[in-house]
Amino acid sequence: MRILDLPAERWDTYGMSAPTAPSAPALRIGPYALDSPVVLAPMAGVTNVAFRTLCRELEQEQQGSVSGLYVCEMVTARALVERQPATLHMATFAPEESPRSLQLYTVDAEYTYQAARMIVDENLADHIDINFGCPVPKVTRRGGGSAIPYKRRLFRSIVAAAVRATAGTDIPVTVKMRVGIDDEHHTHLDAGRIAVEEGAQAVALHARTAAQRYSGEADWSQISRLVEHVGAFSDVPVLGNGDIFSAEDAVRMVDETGCAGVVIGRGCLGRPWLFSELAARLSGREAPTPPTLGEVARIMYRHGELLAQHHGEDKGMRDIRKHVAWYLRGFPAGSEKRVALSAVRTLDDLAEMLADLPPDEPFPADGYGPRGRQGSPSKVLLPEGWLDDPEDDAVALEGADAQNSGG
Repeated sequence: MRILDLPAERWDTYGMSAPTAPSAPALRIGPYALDSPVVLAPMAGVTNVAFRTLCRELEQEQQGSVSGLYVCEMVTARALVERQPATLHMATFAPEESPRSLQLYTVDAEYTYQAARMIVDENLADHIDINFGCPVPKVTRRGGGSAIPYKRRLFRSIVAAAVRATAGTDIPVTVKMRVGIDDEHHTHLDAGRIAVEEGAQAVALHARTAAQRYSGEADWSQISRLVEHVGAFSDVPVLGNGDIFSAEDAVRMVDETGCAGVVIGRGCLGRPWLFSELAARLSGREAPTPPTLGEVARIMYRHGELLAQHHGEDKGMRDIRKHVAWYLRGFPAGSEKRVALSAVRTLDDLAEMLADLPPDEPFPADGYGPRGRQGSPSKVLLPEGWLDDPEDDAVALEGADAQNSGG
């Protein structure tokens, strides 16, 4: 008998507590079985190959394996098909990444199909996620992003095109979306049903409307509704997203909503070790101790090093600057140090600036909580007449497929 199989009363003999049951099973997306039901949400300018590698290294270091799914920053289908150099660079994966997960932003079936076929034919990725959550006004006003699920036929055609392009392969197609346009125009239940009908292998819901953008609180009850709705006719997993800033938040979301997994976005900004905490708690284990400031400094340097490898040192150092405030949140680093780090120019400078931070300073109590963009709610800009008929043959307007920042 393995020690983990001992009956609860025998654990007392060893002066230990019996392990708790996991709050969520391992997650399966198409052919891929994940040991942890945790997905890194694509974030423009953040979840590049450097950040994903760092998250994976920390999970390997702390948990002994890589168990979740780490998604590439979103790329635009049309730009991929046109082989725009910046887009191809964004779609870079490390040799050890598996499965390689790529999120597409798209507004029509034609470019969706072409991009998905390109991914298949050129072996660019192992999983395709489609973003229908972007609330950026310049996108929604042209009928793109989070405006698309309101137009059921357009939404269906895009999902169907991606599934058709990957037919006969092991590449699953999934979708990520929001609750709807606003409180009067929810779309997630219909969109979830349509996505599954067309062959999507998972549906992720950011539990905010487009009107909320990133403000206020996510309404987890809408995740529960989608879980129940999709579960009534399929076993396709529903993933929850929104306001997960700690491992306990993730456990609570799973327990409250019944979702099959969690998608982590802003909560991991400046905390790439969060995935180790999530993997542990969602399997019923104690989470690792949060890092001291000295350990955070080591992680920051490694992040800078990986960015320099990906972008070159000059651009890599410009990129690390935006992460400084996230990493140092709550730590007594001093304003001068923060200002200096936000202007770092070389890896040597980065190492020198980090060297004299107090290494034993414990992780601050206020190091958790909301981070990244929040803003305020506002009316969603849409093409004229967009809300008149959800079943018409509307298409996105010219310019709706411009590069944007996700949702």
